[in-house]
Amino acid sequence: MPVSLQDQLKKAGLLDDKKAKQLQRTKHKQEKLARKTRQPAADQSRLELERAQSEKIARDRQLNLEKYKQAEKNAFAAQIKQLIETNIVAREGEQKFNFTDAKLIKHIYVSQTQIEQLSAGNLAIVRQKEGKEEGQKINYVIVPMSVANRIEQLDASAVVFKALPKNSISAEDDPYADYKIPDDLTW
Repeated sequence: MPVSLQDQLKKAGLLDDKKAKQLQRTKHKQEKLARKTRQPAADQSRLELERAQSEKIARDRQLNLEKYKQAEKNAFAAQIKQLIETNIVAREGEQKFNFTDAKLIKHIYVSQTQIEQLSAGNLAIVRQKEGKEEGQKINYVIVPMSVANRIEQLDASAVVFKALPKNSISAEDDPYADYKIPDDLTW
């Protein structure tokens, strides 16, 4: 005849009769309550397991979201790189053209025609990154304005210099319309 766990604990001296009766009454009350409310008594380990599973699902979702954002960022970087490489305008000339990049004044050497196109808003200067994340070398290249607009949609920080077309500023709104800029002035 099999011996119950309660009887085994009594024989080992780990449980006395009073404690055994109290545990049996508590168990009986829980079963009665469960039948009355038609809900099984909450098993603490099961609740803990469900909570751990829900936390794991939340962590997995967060990790998947981060991986998706990183993959999207890499895809945008690859698109930008391809746009730049296929539409780069060759720099020619020896005139210095100054522009700002993150509060730093940078310059590239271009021809007078390219300076006029940059000032008119037909060309733009974009940042081209080469190498791995840590030791990236940054080059500044000239691309047509339409390409710069597409690059700006993917990553606005990649477009460094983009002049507004001259016809976008009306003559009546321009506070310096009365002042003529000398032809030999370079910035």
